[in-house]
Amino acid sequence: MRGACAFTAALILVAASTTLRAHSGPPFPIVTDAIRGPYMISIWTDPDATDDGSPGGQFWIVLGLTPKEARIPHDTRITVAVRAITGRTPRDNRPMRGSAITAVAAPVHDDTGNQFAALRMDHEGPYEVRVDIDGPLGRAAIDSRVDATYDLRPPPYMLAWYLMPFLLVGFLWTRLLLRRRTLVRKR
Repeated sequence: MRGACAFTAALILVAASTTLRAHSGPPFPIVTDAIRGPYMISIWTDPDATDDGSPGGQFWIVLGLTPKEARIPHDTRITVAVRAITGRTPRDNRPMRGSAITAVAAPVHDDTGNQFAALRMDHEGPYEVRVDIDGPLGRAAIDSRVDATYDLRPPPYMLAWYLMPFLLVGFLWTRLLLRRRTLVRKR
C-alpha cells in the first residue's frame, strides 16, 4: 500500500512539474528557397499566440546566396514584421490590417545565414509576415502569411487526469492477482 501511495505522489509531482512543458510541434516553412536579389530565403515559423505578453511568434530565417561559394556578410541585418489581418472592410471586401509588430533577427550560434526573431502575436488568426534584409550585398524583402493559434497542449495537471483510468485498471488488476495468489496458497 505504501508503494502505491509513493507512486501516486511521484506521479503528481511529475505532472505538476513545469519542466515537462514540451513544444507543441516543430516549426514549419512558410517560404522555401525564394530568390530575392542575391539572397535565397527560407522562413520557418512556430506562430503561437499568447495572452501573457511573451513573444510566442517565432521565426527562423535561413539565408543563402545564389552564388553558392559566397558567404553571408556579418553585417547583414534582418527585420521581421507581422501585422494582424483583423477582418474585411464592408465596401470592397479587402482585409483590414492592424499595426505592425517588428523585431530584429539575431544570428543563431553566430551564423549570419541562420537568424531568429520572436514577436508577440496577441490573438489567433491570420497575420501578414514581412522579412526585410539589408546588407552589403543589397536589400531584399519577402512577404508571406501565417495563421497564429494558441498552444493546444493540455495543462500539465491534466496528465494525471488522463492517466487515472489506466492507473485504476492497473491497481484493480494487481489487487485481483494478489487476491488470487492468496486464495491459491490457502488451498
